Amino acid sequence: MTTHPAETVHDALREEPGEGGWWMPAPDGFAACALSGSARTVPEARRFTRATLAGWQMCADVADDVALVVSELVSNALRYGTKDPGEEDDALEAPVPFCNAWLALTRQNSAVLCAVSDAGTDAPVVKPPDALSESGRGLHIVDQLSDSWGWTPPDRTGKTVWATVSRRG
Repeated sequence: MTTHPAETVHDALREEPGEGGWWMPAPDGFAACALSGSARTVPEARRFTRATLAGWQMCADVADDVALVVSELVSNALRYGTKDPGEEDDALEAPVPFCNAWLALTRQNSAVLCAVSDAGTDAPVVKPPDALSESGRGLHIVDQLSDSWGWTPPDRTGKTVWATVSRRG
């Protein structure tokens, strides 16, 4: 298991007619969707992930692990990576996003790279385990289920946290 910063990820996206968000379909091993900040976002991200992996005919073990990793990454993005409406920015403001975060999935043979981009400018922090805490286990779960994970260096537009999950042998 390796964690480390990575280079910035750039996604090309298009709007699907009749849908309320942005997405890129999955036929060539890449899929992406915009994430809102609603209470339904995490379950919707899980459904998007499972549907994409089913289309790619990924095995159930990988699909289960990726869905859980996506849940944790999206939860963290919404909890720590979105700006409060009244939060002050520097003089050079980043453009206002039309969504709170992005989820991208890439198939790489029998592995899946999941990446969640948000507007947060702080690197992820793995908290010490606390059996009595109600939160703080997400990155431990990501660490256990992924082959490697990390993040892009945060800048004024945000960061991307990613994880690679492959079939366990």
